[in-house]
Amino acid sequence: MEEGSARGPSEPAGRASAIRPFLLTAGRVAGGGAGSPLPVETQVVATSSGLASLPSLSFEQHDIIAACRRPQSVAELAARLHLHLNVVRVLAEDLRAAGHLTVHVPNARTTQDISVLRRVIDGLRAVPDSRDTLRDSG
Repeated sequence: MEEGSARGPSEPAGRASAIRPFLLTAGRVAGGGAGSPLPVETQVVATSSGLASLPSLSFEQHDIIAACRRPQSVAELAARLHLHLNVVRVLAEDLRAAGHLTVHVPNARTTQDISVLRRVIDGLRAVPDSRDTLRDSG
């Protein structure tokens, strides 16, 4: 640890916040809509309105819109921003309601199709590991 650093060895590095997740969402566990939470594989992308409103958004909303210049899943967004998944779900719903995000929920039949899962597994096995050898196919 560097001299003058106030962080103890047990504290996480990076953007770990002392603010509790429920404070970021005002205690809500779902977005403005009455539906169920966004699935983790839902793709989100900023709208031109969202990008134009960046200066007026709260820190977390700003970070979400700025990160969504290209489509990505809610799970990827939460990991990238070091935010709790449910916080991102709630804030993404709020941003969608305000017209700042476009949300693309995948077709449930496709995500549960075993042939799609098999193609994903086969594709992952075809990716070489760090030693440039293919992963075990069994």
